[in-house]
Amino acid sequence: MATPLQSRALNASFANLNSIHKPRHFLHHPHDLKLAPSLPRGSSSMLSSSIGFASRRAATPRATAKAAGESVTAFHGLCYVLGDNIDTDQIIPAEYLTLVPSNPAEYEKLGSYALIGLPASYETRFIEPNETKTKYKIVIGGANFGCGSSREHAPVALGAAGVSAVVAESYARIFFRNSVSTGEVYPLEADVRICEECRTGDTVTIELAESKLINHTTGKEYKLKPIGDAGPVIEAGGIFAYARKTGMIPSQAA
Repeated sequence: MATPLQSRALNASFANLNSIHKPRHFLHHPHDLKLAPSLPRGSSSMLSSSIGFASRRAATPRATAKAAGESVTAFHGLCYVLGDNIDTDQIIPAEYLTLVPSNPAEYEKLGSYALIGLPASYETRFIEPNETKTKYKIVIGGANFGCGSSREHAPVALGAAGVSAVVAESYARIFFRNSVSTGEVYPLEADVRICEECRTGDTVTIELAESKLINHTTGKEYKLKPIGDAGPVIEAGGIFAYARKTGMIPSQAA
């Protein structure tokens, strides 16, 4: 578990992550995230689960690479398109939660099971048989993406599979928070239902600085909501890497 000093420091970074991704009609958006000095009333129990999970394990290989100095301003590749209410059981079924992400071999294996829980109506497989990585670098979803359980394995599995970003109409707040805390994928939000205008296999580019998605297959461009203050946390490799980078907690080498 985190020490009291770590908890106080992390509270400053995580203060509003609990409130920014509820259903759209009563939800603040990512660009509203502020690094507040203390937790909102009633949110400490929700935060403690993330601090506990993160402090019990080492960073994933992907998060470690980010923390080492990788800097990304754009993502380019094929997209995989999903519908509404994609839950965490579809992203990574519970039977695979025994895999430990801090173990490189198990991290890779976890990625090989990403989106294995999708129903048969999704005829195109996200990961080909006998492969551990997906050829789809960007996942596009509809409303309430990542609903269901609080498992941090969901964004970790997507990151381990090779996904750089998810673009959805809206997110379950727990999935959005876990994406930021692990630093595995960028959870980006669109103003329109891009999932109805893109097709699996389209070639797309996400420009983070300009907050836009370009579909090169159709020639259309879409405005995205800015990732805001969550961006530097993801860029650093997750909440603990960000806290070390900014001096809120001692670096591992100290």
